[in-house]
Amino acid sequence: MNGLRIVFMGTPEFAVATLGALMMNGFNVVGVVTAPDKPAGRGRKISKSAVKEFAEISYLPVMQPESLRDPLFISQLRELNADLFIVVAFRMLPELIWKMPRIGTINLHASLLPDYRGAAPINHAIIRGEKTTGVTTFFIDEKIDTGKILLKEKIRISPVENAGDIHDKLMKLGARVVIKTIHDLALNRISPTDQENLLKPGVPAKTAPKIHPEFCFVDWNNDAVQIYNFIRGLSPYPCAKSFFKNESRSVSFKIHESYPEVEHHNLLPGTIISDSRHFLKIACRNVFIFVTSIQLEGKTKMSTVEFLRGFRICDYSIAVSSPV
Repeated sequence: MNGLRIVFMGTPEFAVATLGALMMNGFNVVGVVTAPDKPAGRGRKISKSAVKEFAEISYLPVMQPESLRDPLFISQLRELNADLFIVVAFRMLPELIWKMPRIGTINLHASLLPDYRGAAPINHAIIRGEKTTGVTTFFIDEKIDTGKILLKEKIRISPVENAGDIHDKLMKLGARVVIKTIHDLALNRISPTDQENLLKPGVPAKTAPKIHPEFCFVDWNNDAVQIYNFIRGLSPYPCAKSFFKNESRSVSFKIHESYPEVEHHNLLPGTIISDSRHFLKIACRNVFIFVTSIQLEGKTKMSTVEFLRGFRICDYSIAVSSPV
C-alpha cells in the first residue's frame, strides 16, 4: 500500500495538512503540483504557495504549470507513472489529467457532499446557519464536486465558531480522512456512492459559489441571527462589510466579530447606537448586532473599545450596505 506512487496537487495552507499526513504515514509522494509563484502584498514580492514551501523543505519535486494543458507538463506528469492523484484545494483538472492514474484521482472537499459543492463550502455552511459540516473524499469526474463519494466524516459547528475556526478543524480532519480513504481503497473496503443517490427527490443540493466582494456587504434589514451568521461565515476573511454614513460622507469598515443582542426596538435598520467609548451596536430588523471587533478601510483590526478611542462614531448616524 505505501508503495503506491502518489502525486499530490494543492495550493493553500488547507492542503498542507494532507500532504504532511501523506509524508508522516510513509506514502510514496513522487511529485507535487501547485500554483505558480506570484506577486503578493504591498511590495508585490514574489510569493510561493503554502504547498510549495512545505514540498521544498520535504525535498519533494515540485511542478508549477501555468496551464494544466501544457504538453510539457502533461509529459512530465505521465513520466511519474503515478497510481493515484490526491487533490486538495486546487484548480479544476482536465479529463486528460484526472483519468491518468491507474486507481484514479481523489479530491478532498470541505463539506458533506452533495451539499455545498463549489469554491467556498465552509463560508456558505456557516452563513446558512448549519449546525454540522464535514469533509468528503470522492473520485473526480468531468464536473465540479460531483464524482462518486468514497468517505465522509462530520463535525459540529458551534454557534460561536467562525469560518476560520471551522477551516482549521476541517483541515486536520480532512488529512485523516484522506489517509483512511487510501487505506480503505487499497483493501477494497470502499464502495463508491453516486451523489445523485443521496439527493432527495425535488430538493436541489445547497451550493457554495465563490465569494465575490459585492457579496460581502451586510444587509441591515435582515434579522439578527442572519446577520450574525453572515459575519462569522466571512470571518476572518474576506469579512462582512458596511459603511458608516452621515449627510456628507461615508466610511467603509469590516466586522470581524459580533453577537446578537436581544433588545427589541422601533429603530430603522442600520441605526447606530454607541456611548462613543465602550460599545457599538447597530439596529437590524428585530434586535441589535453588537460589534466587538472592527476594521476601518486601510487600518488594522481592533476591538471596539480601541476603535472608539480614535474614531468619532457620534459623527455618523447609520450603517448602510452601500455608500451611495
